[in-house]
Amino acid sequence: MRHDRYPRVLLLAAAAAVPTLTLMPPAQAVTARTALPVARAADDKPVELPALRGRIGPDEDCTGPSAVTAEAEPWTRRALGLSRSWQLSRGAGVPVAVVDTGVGTAVPALAGRVEAADDAGQDCVGHGSFAAGLIAAAPTPGTGVTGVAPQARVLAVRGTDLRGRSTGATVAAGIRAAVDGGARVVYVGQALLDGRAELTAAVAHATERDVLVVAPATPDTAPVDGATHRPDTTARPYFPAFVPQVLSVVDHGADGSRPSNAPDAFAPDLSAPGDAVVGGGPKGSGHYIGSGSSLAAAHTAGVAALVRGRYPQLSAAEVARRLVAAAYPADTPRLDPYASLTAVLDGSPAKAPQAAEAHVTADAPKSPRTKALAITGAAGMLGLLVLGAVAVIPRGRARGWRAADR
Repeated sequence: MRHDRYPRVLLLAAAAAVPTLTLMPPAQAVTARTALPVARAADDKPVELPALRGRIGPDEDCTGPSAVTAEAEPWTRRALGLSRSWQLSRGAGVPVAVVDTGVGTAVPALAGRVEAADDAGQDCVGHGSFAAGLIAAAPTPGTGVTGVAPQARVLAVRGTDLRGRSTGATVAAGIRAAVDGGARVVYVGQALLDGRAELTAAVAHATERDVLVVAPATPDTAPVDGATHRPDTTARPYFPAFVPQVLSVVDHGADGSRPSNAPDAFAPDLSAPGDAVVGGGPKGSGHYIGSGSSLAAAHTAGVAALVRGRYPQLSAAEVARRLVAAAYPADTPRLDPYASLTAVLDGSPAKAPQAAEAHVTADAPKSPRTKALAITGAAGMLGLLVLGAVAVIPRGRARGWRAADR
């Protein structure tokens, strides 16, 4: 939620200066951006997971169930402090719309809690199902992978075509359908350079209905410059995240950093775990690995569901304000679910979370990419003292598993 955007003329000029940017080719449009270093599970054995795809080519098969199950607890669960937050809220009954590639209705971790609009119960790509799992997957025996709000309900709404391609019109229609379908939180998986007018109107429709929209501040992979044919990581406004009423989220990894090839974010509201993230696919109980701001936005949408479950009287704007005000101080404030549930706002200092769980892995490897892939159960954790008072901080710029070869 932005109340102090940079001057709009400058922002729009920056957006207009790069008219030849295009999306990555389908073969490159996977959410795990690069070849990732081997990560290790709790038993110190290297584990590989298939890479999550953002979209697929016309001749590619649909994404199926993963044959690999991640047994160890991912770093994201400890970083978000979910076990403490669940003592206060599990998002029971809060409807969260996933405007994306669809959500598989037969995913065991989401069983009985997915309602699909039209054909959105089919997910050929897998990205929407992955995001829905990050938001609301229930704990499953034999794995430490779980969603942020495991008792929330999921409304699957298609925001792309069957292959994962989206436009401003398709995403805007998805937001409207989600709002009209009764969602209290709307997660959008896309970050677009165009579609400003229709997406702004769709967000206005959500705001009128007191629905919070959460979206990634950047695409998961940098767009390709038409002149150089190389990825362009320049920060620029993406939509719908740049619409003032939208909660805009960028990703960070286990050590708080972002990869050098990640698209730079333009004035995000929050930073949340989004690199080397483990989640489920469109079918079965196996897992994939993905990276990007879209996954950070999914974690944030889950926390919004926790807050709406605990404080149903709060407006969408108040929920967004709570998430930002209670965040960990940083260049881009870092999402803190427990503080979001316990902070005292309206002029009073936030309550200090007690004995907070560690948020940075110890003995981090030298490589930024390797550091981002540390699994909480694989290494000792360095305990942190949590700052007591939190404040709204001006936004600025601020990702353990390995993707299997495909």
